[in-house]
Amino acid sequence: MKITLKYTPKGYTKDTHRVVPPEETLKKVEKLLPGIGVTRVAEISGLDRIGIPVYSAIRPASAKGAISVYAGKGASEVEAKVSVMMEAIERYSSEYQRSDSKRIKISSYEDLTKDGPAIDPDKLILPGKLLSGVKLDWVDGYDLISDVELFLPGNAVFHPYETISGSRLFRSNTNGLASGNTMEEAIFHGLMEVVERDALSIAEATRDPGKEIILTEKDGIAFELYKKFCDANILVKLWYLPTDSGIPTVMAATDDRELMDPALLVMGVGTHLDARIALLRALTEVAQSRATQIHGAREDTNRDQISRSIGYDRMKRLNKHWYVENAEHVFLEDLPDLSTDSHKGDIEKSIEMLKNVVDNIIVTDLTRKKVGIPVVRVTIPGLEMFAIDRERIGPRCRRASSTKKVTT
Repeated sequence: MKITLKYTPKGYTKDTHRVVPPEETLKKVEKLLPGIGVTRVAEISGLDRIGIPVYSAIRPASAKGAISVYAGKGASEVEAKVSVMMEAIERYSSEYQRSDSKRIKISSYEDLTKDGPAIDPDKLILPGKLLSGVKLDWVDGYDLISDVELFLPGNAVFHPYETISGSRLFRSNTNGLASGNTMEEAIFHGLMEVVERDALSIAEATRDPGKEIILTEKDGIAFELYKKFCDANILVKLWYLPTDSGIPTVMAATDDRELMDPALLVMGVGTHLDARIALLRALTEVAQSRATQIHGAREDTNRDQISRSIGYDRMKRLNKHWYVENAEHVFLEDLPDLSTDSHKGDIEKSIEMLKNVVDNIIVTDLTRKKVGIPVVRVTIPGLEMFAIDRERIGPRCRRASSTKKVTT
């Protein structure tokens, strides 16, 4: 399916970039929740002492192998509500549905490429070797760099992944899954998530956090959110991660100096063409991570048990690169804003910045007619996801770690 980017000006740029204010999105999406099986939306930020809004949604009817409890965050209550509702829609839309059978091809890579372009599965950073001639499930996508329709493995698109061919390449995930008020808004946010995971993966592999970001009162809402952590006696370190694309990525790492709980040594990451928005996303995400750990309801996180078995002091040592003192620093006001006045412009800018790094940026439309909210899966072969799947480490992580002195 060909994707033609359309120009729609951003109507809201206060603490995120959207086509319309979050209040408008909320009115549109909250009435859709019963139709996708969401039974409850509740605020869970009161479980923590920071005061940054975090909401939870429960969808008991989620597919086998998927989680049924979601979390959403934001600088305001409305944004946090919208965040978790949109996540529920994304998760519903990413599940393999009966209508998807019409778009699936079962073939080996070698046979499929005789009829048209397809992504070589090896470019997706596999945990093991794929033998030639193995039949896979393939689904349609559109490459924004070469402007061509092509096929990519369904394993890279649907989550949870149910194989029809009988072959599975890797554990499925939701990297690059995004929704939006428009298709362009969804594509941009999916694109940013894939870039974010790549930057975090390389930073973890090299143990290089980049430059520490310093905030001042002039930074407005960013400083206000940061101060909420400080007032609660929670250390938060903000890092401007090194990237070869130049797309701003910020990581926030926290340490609860009152509870000294290893499960609360959590992080949040944000990526955006505007570094300020990336930082806001990192701060709200780390608040979400804390609330999620305290809430303890998500099925995909047993991190608290693992962390507590390791212990606070050892967990801190294992992650000491995120808590280093006297690092090179940079002020938020000196970081770039590369964003444009539309998501179309932001996507085109991002493509230009990534062209020297990757060959393909593939979008698969997962919008469900029943829901009507644009949902996409963005896949960028070659970008790393070591941070979310330790079995999949690719050449970018290996090259980067070989040129950095790894601290142990």
